Amino acid sequence: MIRNTQETAVIENAHGGIGSIEIHKKIMKEDHVEGLSLFAKVVVSPHSTIGYHQHTDDAEAYYILKGEGNFLDHNKERVPVKAGDICLIKKGQSHGLENLTDDVLEMIAVVY
Repeated sequence: MIRNTQETAVIENAHGGIGSIEIHKKIMKEDHVEGLSLFAKVVVSPHSTIGYHQHTDDAEAYYILKGEGNFLDHNKERVPVKAGDICLIKKGQSHGLENLTDDVLEMIAVVY
């Protein structure tokens, strides 16, 4: 399978956060790729956040492509992240992400 962006959306206040994110979905649950629910490029706008939320039925990984921010881990600790970092969220854990800079933060999000 080779495809360009399947679906693009702008989400305001994602998971109770502030500001907006763009999500460019490449692979979705409906594609029936075993073990994979979502593969997407996510752009977090300047001064925007993805609110702290729990993954009860799946796990997620963020791979930071560009920019910097704070990853809120399962203990609600803010951990600085930058391009090249990967953030892992295990099934049952909670997490969030903050971009408090004047630049966009771009990442790949994989939900499995």
